[in-house]
This record gives sequence, C-alpha cells and structure tokens, in this order.
Amino acid sequence: MKEISWNDFEKVELRVGTIIEVNDFPEARKSAYKLVVDFGDDIGIRKSSAQITAHYTKDELLNTQVIAVVNFPPKQIGPFMSECLVTGFADDNGDVILTRPDKQVPNGSKLF
Repeated sequence: MKEISWNDFEKVELRVGTIIEVNDFPEARKSAYKLVVDFGDDIGIRKSSAQITAHYTKDELLNTQVIAVVNFPPKQIGPFMSECLVTGFADDNGDVILTRPDKQVPNGSKLF
C-alpha cells in the first residue's frame, strides 16, 4: 500500500449526491447504467456511468444517495460523457456494491 499525504487526500472531492435519473446503457462494453446525480447547488447535476447492474435495479437506485469523486476531468465512455466517479467496493464476484451514507445527508456534503 502506498502512503499519501493529508494534502493529497484533501485534493480528492468525495461528495454525496442523490441519484435523480437512471437509464440503461446498452452501448457499454460491460453492463452499466447511466446515472444523473444531484450534488446540490454548489456542484450541481453530474452524469456518471456505473457498472452496478448486478446488485441494483433502476428503481432501487432512484432517489438513493451515493458518494462520488466530483473533481476528475470528464471521461468519454463510448457515446457517453461521465462527469463524476460513483464509488463502490467489489464483492467476491467482482460486482460493485455502492458506497453510500447510512443516513440522509445534504447533497454536496464532503467526505472527510
């Protein structure tokens, strides 16, 4: 494991947002959804592609809060431009389990 400084950690903007829209992403190489996430007034609405179809339906994801990195540059994923990275952990099969707060917090709140 490589150590980083506190200053390095502070550069990563891990923020909470609420998923307000979920769509299929049939053009993705691996099964994925297109997410629209509301990070509050300061950050706004961001889009993300997420390979989370193994554990979540579109209905389950709607209005769910997630933790995402919001200060990466946009990334082209096929025909879709991803504007944030929704975080998670791989299960034993390599399928993603989302990182989420266990209680509701204001959109845009920073992880520290």
